[in-house]
Amino acid sequence: MFEFFTDQGKRAVAAAQDEAVALGHDFIGTEHLLLGLLAAEDGTAAGVLRGRNVDLVRARQETVRVLEASGIEASGGRPARDALASLGIDVAEIQRQADSSFGPGAFQFPRPVYSPEARTALTNTLGEARALGRDTFGTEHILLGLLTVPEGRALDVLAAFQVDPVGLRETVLAASAAPEGP
Repeated sequence: MFEFFTDQGKRAVAAAQDEAVALGHDFIGTEHLLLGLLAAEDGTAAGVLRGRNVDLVRARQETVRVLEASGIEASGGRPARDALASLGIDVAEIQRQADSSFGPGAFQFPRPVYSPEARTALTNTLGEARALGRDTFGTEHILLGLLTVPEGRALDVLAAFQVDPVGLRETVLAASAAPEGP
């Protein structure tokens, strides 16, 4: 499916993973996808979100607040590291060796997995792009996909900015109706 994403869309999805890791989460939720869209600054979604006064720094803070209010705290993958340590596997040593051999950040453990809501949002991205007659998925389609998942925490983060999902959807659709660039 990722082969159908535009370069900006791919950057946003990769940035979502980076955001999850940076926040110490071992999953990628809709809230991380939202952060990834904001991090892909040149994407249509980031422009629309900035137009609604949604910024990356505060969105990160709101993500942490929303997750903590839901009882989800950053674990940094501690349970997985502890399980491997109980088997005599030193993840920190593996990371040091990988960094030494392949460069800093080459080894990340655990790799965050997509939450069911994030998977639904990404699946819905396809339908949103196709409904607009597109064969590739850009950041605007990812944002539209996020808006279709009411149980996703991205909507809670947007609510902290007093962003109405219906109005945001209309704005994204209007921005998507503009002709594609070269």
